[in-house]
Amino acid sequence: MITRKIILPLMATCFSLSAYAQQEMPLYPDSVVNSRKGPNKEVKTDRPDGGIGYTRVSVPTVQIFKAPADKANGAAMVVCPGGGYSGLAYTKEGINFAKRLNEMGVTAIVLKYRMPNDTTMWDRSIGPLQDAQQAIRLVRQHAAAWKIDVNRVGLMGSSAGGHLAATAGTHFKKSYIPNSDQVNLRPDFLVLVYPVISMVDSITHRGSRNNLIGNNPSAEKVQEFSNELQVTGETPPTFLVHASDDKAVVVDNSINFYSALIRNKVPAELHVYQRGGHGFGMSTSNPDEHWLDRLENWLRDNGWLKRN
Repeated sequence: MITRKIILPLMATCFSLSAYAQQEMPLYPDSVVNSRKGPNKEVKTDRPDGGIGYTRVSVPTVQIFKAPADKANGAAMVVCPGGGYSGLAYTKEGINFAKRLNEMGVTAIVLKYRMPNDTTMWDRSIGPLQDAQQAIRLVRQHAAAWKIDVNRVGLMGSSAGGHLAATAGTHFKKSYIPNSDQVNLRPDFLVLVYPVISMVDSITHRGSRNNLIGNNPSAEKVQEFSNELQVTGETPPTFLVHASDDKAVVVDNSINFYSALIRNKVPAELHVYQRGGHGFGMSTSNPDEHWLDRLENWLRDNGWLKRN
């Protein structure tokens, strides 16, 4: 496997986001796998939602939001923001979720994963998946230092980030990264937020598909990355949330994945809201409904949140 040496400092940075301390670090300690040599052309942007975003990411990082000591219960969640595999809604679907997870006592790890690109990767279709696997590996490697239970590490993703999370949750038997210490790459649970699930023509999000596997993918590639077709009895328990009126990523993505989970007797919970469109983030269109409260209940009900 050809790799590119990336030399980055280990940075401890604090932002005026909340009282929670954050640490940002390179995802790969030495070499970024599946990477072509070239300049870092990452762009940080101000998004219409008031947060920050990133495009052209080629040097992946993680930002660790440790749960406050008085709330921490040992659970952890890797968070994958969405953006159609062309960018990342980093604040809206990363930092904001991390802060709410911290309130639940969950340590959150926001993943700035690479955008699929033939100029920066040897195989763009697996680049994001490699980053998700490496993030899970990194969390379990640091479990003692970060006070995390290695058996309570989840993966959360929104939109295309939901596709990435679902892919990592259905493709974990194959290691797409060097893993000489044989760290378990299976997430213990999945949280999928208005996720892209399928690459099938009738329901896929065309932009995400084109960016990940190309404009004219083979039938084999379509099947490989249509995660509703990859569910088995070993797929992690899953919480899904979507809106019926989502015109960007149709709700059939979540429904089909949920149905596959049920057929395979995998514990799952699906919340479909009447309104909300795509990309509703923390809040649906109903100001009285807070889906993250439903998530907290589900996590506690299944034992991933321990009562203090």
